[in-house]
Amino acid sequence: MDAVILAGGFGTRLRPWTDTVPKPLIPLLDMTLIEHTIRILPRNTVQRVIIASGYGVNQMRAYFDDFDTGFEVLVVEEDQPLGTGGAIANCREHIRGSRVIVMNGDLITTVDVQDMLSHHVKSDSLVSISLWPVEDPTRFGVADFDQKKGLIRRFQEKPSLEEAYSNLINAGCYIIETSVIQGLSTEFHSMERDVFPGIAESGRMGGYRYSGRFIDAGTPKSYLDAMVAAIEDNSFNIGGIVGTSWYADPKMSKKGIENSAVGMECKLGDGIRVNRSAILEGARIGENVHLDNCLIGRGSIVPANSRLVDMVIGFNQQYQRK
Repeated sequence: MDAVILAGGFGTRLRPWTDTVPKPLIPLLDMTLIEHTIRILPRNTVQRVIIASGYGVNQMRAYFDDFDTGFEVLVVEEDQPLGTGGAIANCREHIRGSRVIVMNGDLITTVDVQDMLSHHVKSDSLVSISLWPVEDPTRFGVADFDQKKGLIRRFQEKPSLEEAYSNLINAGCYIIETSVIQGLSTEFHSMERDVFPGIAESGRMGGYRYSGRFIDAGTPKSYLDAMVAAIEDNSFNIGGIVGTSWYADPKMSKKGIENSAVGMECKLGDGIRVNRSAILEGARIGENVHLDNCLIGRGSIVPANSRLVDMVIGFNQQYQRK
């Protein structure tokens, strides 16, 4: 069975990090975002991963040339933005089998894909999507879900709070029959807005509600949420946790760093205070720096006595104190 990872977006909400690196290749602890997504795929079911890539496609190919996922990997290029529907259709000629798993490339989730696949087959659905409850569903696709039948009766994209069918949202993992994919246009369109509502009305759209984690790591805040979750879940291969923070090299640990992540070969000055922040590989943090809810890019410099709150510093940049 194949899995398609949607990785073609520009990641504008994570700029300036994504000015030079496609969002799925942004590091989260010692892995990239897309690696965190791929690692939950069931290895006894999935043989090949197809990466639907656009922005930064050459970086994506180079990354998977050097990185062994344990799966066969094929990178398929979008020469222009196609939306979720067009991106899946663009992979159509490469997809094998009667159905495919589709996931967003910046998804931090604990969804049991194998169990979801079983529910999809039992319900005879054309499409099944993972579902997650939220307080404010207005930024997401929303499902009117029949829990007893396991089917979605209606689906709407980004409704107002008053018009929302429920608080159950599209949580970024799909099972799609290839018969549906054969009918998709290769022009720009959205599965959520243009395809899912009609399939829901046909009575053949499955829903899979699960518990655990769901984080769309596409904004600075949600990226930091994902970082804290990865630390709590021990979702890393190297390094270790000291206190409440992850260090690529635990020997670098310092007092005053809480709920944060520190990459390899960083230099950390004395007297620093770091809370809920990510410091990527090779960054230099001067003495008495305070960081709160910050993303510090690879190789960047924060000079002594700086105070940063809710800031993103790009790769190989120096913060200029005002």
